Amino acid sequence: MCPVTLHLHDTATRSTRAFEPLEPGKASIYLCGLTVQGPPHIGHVRNWINMDILRRWLMHSGYEVTFVRNVTDVDDKIIAKSAEAGEPWWQLAFRNERAIAAAEEALGCLPPSYEPRATQHVTEMTTLMQRLIDAGHAYAVDGDVYFDVASWPAYGSLSGQRADEMQAAGDTDDSSRRRPLKRDPRDFALWKAAKPGEPAWPTPWGEGRPGWHLECSAMSTKYLGSTFDIHGGGLDLVFPHHENELAQSAAAGDGFARYWLHNGLVSMSGQKMSKSLGNTLQVREIVQRWRPVEVRYYLGAAHYRSVIEYSPAALDEAAAAYRRIENFVTKASDMVSSASGEASVGEVPDAFARALDDDLGVPAALAVLHEVVRSGNSALADGAKETVREALGAVLSMTQVLGIAPSQWAAPTVDRTDTIDSLVQVALQQRAEARTRKDYAAADAIRDQLARAGVTIEDTADGPKWSLT
Repeated sequence: MCPVTLHLHDTATRSTRAFEPLEPGKASIYLCGLTVQGPPHIGHVRNWINMDILRRWLMHSGYEVTFVRNVTDVDDKIIAKSAEAGEPWWQLAFRNERAIAAAEEALGCLPPSYEPRATQHVTEMTTLMQRLIDAGHAYAVDGDVYFDVASWPAYGSLSGQRADEMQAAGDTDDSSRRRPLKRDPRDFALWKAAKPGEPAWPTPWGEGRPGWHLECSAMSTKYLGSTFDIHGGGLDLVFPHHENELAQSAAAGDGFARYWLHNGLVSMSGQKMSKSLGNTLQVREIVQRWRPVEVRYYLGAAHYRSVIEYSPAALDEAAAAYRRIENFVTKASDMVSSASGEASVGEVPDAFARALDDDLGVPAALAVLHEVVRSGNSALADGAKETVREALGAVLSMTQVLGIAPSQWAAPTVDRTDTIDSLVQVALQQRAEARTRKDYAAADAIRDQLARAGVTIEDTADGPKWSLT
């Protein structure tokens, strides 16, 4: 059983609480994935990196972690974008889903345990709607199905709003033609009746497609059970998305999430980064200027609940900070390996563990990491090999937890065969010219030089052939 030392800030209780998992030694996490209307930007991936660090820390602490992140692959925005592009909705959705997977891999995020698509879980959604209708918390009208907000007095508890003071809760993408069908303007759509030319699935109430909020409730509970540990997402999802998820799931009788974690947003010039404002930085663009590990360091360095104000200068500073870690690891590894073999990963310092246990305090954890790097550099200068070994082991363990271990981000091996062939061909041409002028000593010297470099020459009827020995 894992010791209960981790404390997390729970949005629902507005307090930092000790993490007590539903099942000892195991942790279950659901993270709202993207609506795949476009490729991901750094505002999206900050959320992934924050949750990836939490997941890695739980695993390091001995927990078996099940991590689920969904894909919303049908939605009004996807349908609209595909119509603009003149391509099928599913084609646009899948292309952007691939871009998300590529960005996730590029930034070193562990892949989800499960990554369900909304379109594959209509059966579970239909079952959930029927439960809500049977319990008197939802109603169907003209092919639409709505959640009855007035039937659930606890509505608004997650976001801290009073239901009687709210505007219409729910579907930012709900069409005006549907609103007159609602009993209450605050009611939100669980199911939307099909329009001509739109994707649709059959249900007892007619063909249509799911509402955004219904999807996450159905998928999270399918893979994690009716009650699970942690539900994560950006601060902008607290209302209405997570409020609606909680209401419909609790009204159906599910315990749902025991902790709600929300990360702060990434802004530019004081505005939230978003596609609608046109102020996004796509991952595929930003990693052309900075290495992916430097982008990861930058997005993960701030406390997850704080706002990050993007600027190139701030990213440059983060990149420089990471390179100081990287340079120490390189120099320390050279000293340790030359002394007594490869370095081994050590234990994380107590101060590092206390920082992460305190609501995932990455800034304080990084301060510990950089302090160890500074003391390790002093030991390098003094030639204190054993001190260097200890510092290196601690740095390796801390960077593994944060997902920035230099060995993980080593440059891939590059095939230099073409380059070697070009150089060998130059030498062979010089050898051939020496033999033509009967300077056999020079020709033999060239062959011997190639042999010492690991290149064997074989003279054949078709000309000289070379190979690496």
